[in-house]
Amino acid sequence: MSSSPVADAAPDLAGKPTATPDGIDDLLVSRVCEEGAGLPAPRIILPEGDDERVVRAAGALADLGLAPMLVGDASTVCSLSSEGGRSRRVLPSIAVADLAHGAAGGIIRAKAVGRHAEAADTWLSDPVHLGMAAVEAGIGDVVVAGATRPTADVIRAALRILGLAPGTALLSSSFLMKLADGRYLGFGDCAVVPNPDAAELAAIARATADTFTSITGESPAVAMLSFSTAGSADHPDLEIIRSATAALSADHPELEVDGELQFDAALIDSVARAKAPDSTVAGHANVLIFPNLAAGNIGYKIAERLAHAQAFGPLLQGLSSPVNDLSRGASAADIVNVALITALQHLTTQSRNRHSGADPTQRAAARRTGATGTRPQRPHSPRRTITRS
Repeated sequence: MSSSPVADAAPDLAGKPTATPDGIDDLLVSRVCEEGAGLPAPRIILPEGDDERVVRAAGALADLGLAPMLVGDASTVCSLSSEGGRSRRVLPSIAVADLAHGAAGGIIRAKAVGRHAEAADTWLSDPVHLGMAAVEAGIGDVVVAGATRPTADVIRAALRILGLAPGTALLSSSFLMKLADGRYLGFGDCAVVPNPDAAELAAIARATADTFTSITGESPAVAMLSFSTAGSADHPDLEIIRSATAALSADHPELEVDGELQFDAALIDSVARAKAPDSTVAGHANVLIFPNLAAGNIGYKIAERLAHAQAFGPLLQGLSSPVNDLSRGASAADIVNVALITALQHLTTQSRNRHSGADPTQRAAARRTGATGTRPQRPHSPRRTITRS
């Protein structure tokens, strides 16, 4: 293992560059500084420490004041970080074997009880499973993985080791879409739930609204999309959307939500005035909920390829700790952006807990104790604190 991952990490965000590096989203950097003021810098586990893109992303994250930790051989990480004549600080890394023989390995063994005997051995040699276990053990806060692995591998490891958040019954996803004009929209679900029922669709909408707000800081205006606006058509599929909208409004009266709405009615004010004049969402929606996975997946790809929107995601929703997946074609800048989003998901939770008087450290420790029977020891090196620039 390298020396303390916290001690080796970058300085506070107060010392972040005045100019955001190419390809890295300005809003995400600003939001991390805003939400992280006075909080410890998120420790970002990057399980694919043998990939040059991931190592370059870790260097950029450290430069921005976060605390990346690469899972991989220290000499390999050092070699990759110095490729092309780049001169960087030593990036924190932790070897697979060190994780497997420590608290993270103990968590994996406990989670593998009752499965085939080979499950534990397979998971103990897998950096993605070990990265999830490192968060469960308190070594890190969030995981960003998938640069070299299919989405299914990342999701399975997250569910096996971290599981769903208390009170959550559904894993879903969303995309943060940055339009060519600079606006941001939330799209859900575009990657996980194929044919949601009314309860699942309501849960997806709630989770996507939370994800959108945690990233952008904007209040969500949620449009439940369909081929009909305000009863202009009649079809059994519409009942799912109407029921989901009603349930969401009843359970979360503070949330601005309306449906069913067609896409143009949701986004274009002139269309909204003609089709849904009484709607408080139509014409200015910023969170768009698709009726099923086919519509969502097609919709975000159309926006990306024809409207030249930038798609961040899929962002996973409902896990007990923030985990996000990467495209296997991701650039280093893409990885940084997803890591910043994942850090924001962690920071906004910490901020809410702080303002509500809750103690997130005690709750996390209790969750880990419940999973393993013993409380893993957290690193004793000092934690950095994010401050405003």
